Amino acid sequence: MLKTLVNAWKVADIRKKIIYTVLMLLVFRLGSHIPVPGIDPNQIKNILGQGTLFGFFDIISGGAFRDFTIFAMSIVPYINASIIMQLLTIAIPSLEQMAKEGEEGRKKIAQYTRYMTVVLALIQAIGMTIGLRGAVINPTFLNLTIIVLTLTAGTSFLMWLGERITENGIGNGSSLIIFAGILARIPNMIYTTVQYVGAGTANIFGAIAFLIVILVMIVSIILMSEGQRRIPVQYAKRVVGRKVYGGQSTHIPLRINMAGVIPLIFALSLLQFPQQIATFFPKSAFYNFTEKWLGTNGWIYNILNVLLIIFFTYFYTAIIFNPVEISDNMKKYGGFIPGIRPGKPTTDFITRVMNRVTFVGSIFLAVVAVLPVIMMNVTGLQLYFGGTALLIAVGVALETMKQIEGQLIMRNYQGFLR
Repeated sequence: MLKTLVNAWKVADIRKKIIYTVLMLLVFRLGSHIPVPGIDPNQIKNILGQGTLFGFFDIISGGAFRDFTIFAMSIVPYINASIIMQLLTIAIPSLEQMAKEGEEGRKKIAQYTRYMTVVLALIQAIGMTIGLRGAVINPTFLNLTIIVLTLTAGTSFLMWLGERITENGIGNGSSLIIFAGILARIPNMIYTTVQYVGAGTANIFGAIAFLIVILVMIVSIILMSEGQRRIPVQYAKRVVGRKVYGGQSTHIPLRINMAGVIPLIFALSLLQFPQQIATFFPKSAFYNFTEKWLGTNGWIYNILNVLLIIFFTYFYTAIIFNPVEISDNMKKYGGFIPGIRPGKPTTDFITRVMNRVTFVGSIFLAVVAVLPVIMMNVTGLQLYFGGTALLIAVGVALETMKQIEGQLIMRNYQGFLR
């Protein structure tokens, strides 16, 4: 990894992209220290200390939520809007056709995603402001409106910043913003851990055990992200005139974690929904029910989380991976799986293998999501460092390094042609 970065730095074009990306991420970190007007930060910290789902926002935003700055919602509404648009593109024929229209179609879908981001950000800002109205210094209608608009504008700016990074920098901009936020929280987590151990809330052995589990999870995430089940494919020879085509062997790579972090985000969004609705009715029985049974440390929450992650892993994998299409393409170009007849038997075989691989991936994602919560309960370290954040951080780091390696290979190839 270090060698790749050194080699990339030597290439002027890639070096400019890296510098641009770092500068844009510094803008994000600078904005994470600009507070939203009219908010009492001490009250926000007290609310976070109650173990609510807001702790996850604090991790993703790099501490911007704890200080309730203009980037408190981070870029989460944009991520949700992108996922929803991806699903709608598959479900709605007109959007599916638009996506196949090339660059112009993708631009239209990107524009719809931006509109949806603003709407989701506005809804989330309203819910967040109502849920945290106890931290508002003077909760008049005007002040609440200013807070909502400030949060929405902050997310909209991050959306623009992410698109600029994707276009002019290295890696996916929105993913890197979340990655930078997660990394920014690590020093605070270390300090908090030292405080817990010093106060006797947690012992040193528990802290070491928690660290070992995190390191093992990082290694496991890397292995599972790179792991794949390869289905061998053989292409029949074809004679066209005096030339012979085909005859080569290849494979279909089925990644173990094909769905990535999407199932965790889906499950988290669905589990957050009841609590966000409950914030509108703070003195109701529904609010008490969500606080008691749907808390992040509760066993009902974690069981539901595991079941939803497994379901969404299968659901999302079925959307992005089409065995029928792969089987038809193989048949069209004379390809076949050794020992399997072309057509429906090939489709059934690929589906069967994919289901087995997906099962392993879904169980792994569920363990990644729940294990940190179990460790926090066992060790007494309330760090709110979920497996979702860890999976995002490692996944973004791997994808960014692959993109840098790809740019290096492309430039070396171009140099060879010259």
